Amino acid sequence: MSLSDRLTGKVAIVTGAGRGIGLAVAKELIAAGASVWLNSRTEGALDALCADLDRDAVGSVRPLYFDVSDPAGVRAGFAKVQKESQRLDILVNNAGILVDAVIEMASSDMMDEVYRINVRGVLLCSQYAARLMTRAGGGSIINVASIIGRFGNAGQSVYGASKAAVIGATYSLAKELAGRQIRVNAVAPGVIDTDMIAKLPAAKREALIGSIGMKRVGLAEDVAPVCLFLASDASRYVTGQVIGVDGGLVV
Repeated sequence: MSLSDRLTGKVAIVTGAGRGIGLAVAKELIAAGASVWLNSRTEGALDALCADLDRDAVGSVRPLYFDVSDPAGVRAGFAKVQKESQRLDILVNNAGILVDAVIEMASSDMMDEVYRINVRGVLLCSQYAARLMTRAGGGSIINVASIIGRFGNAGQSVYGASKAAVIGATYSLAKELAGRQIRVNAVAPGVIDTDMIAKLPAAKREALIGSIGMKRVGLAEDVAPVCLFLASDASRYVTGQVIGVDGGLVV
């Protein structure tokens, strides 16, 4: 089976798919033949993008609007997928927020927001995905964690704790769902080219790049093929793994 039809007939949801890693993963799944629901919490935000991507897609490309941290919204979103697609094979839990704050300045409201989106969102979406995937005979859940959830970073204790929770959830869900042929894995990106990295002072940016073994900042497109591997049958016997995508930042 070629790359271009590896996921033909499969149905996927990618949360937080409007830009960055989420959009890159969605494009990768679309190119492999999947029908993909692109999620955003902002109604109408992805209409034009989905229409554009749908033109050359093998499967369908459609927007799906809900806030991953809202239980009623998640339930309605997954019900829509079940009604219109009749199945779900792949869930990419990408939606998340990063808020920097030294611990003395981290408010309880900020903590609640980060945990609500980064942790509860993953659990809620996985809960409904597991139900749909069980009906389909199995599937793949891919959680986007972070290198910070594995090794920490000064000034990002709240974010790091949330991503460590995502990793813990990945391990537990993998054990819980393996008997239903639902695989659960995570990717842990390192330094990926984002607006935050672009805004760093030149000296700090160069120092950061110097700490990476491959001497370059990663791209969303470096993460997406790993997610494709985990979504496809090429990883049919892989579950409970956290794959670093960091260019040698940690070896």
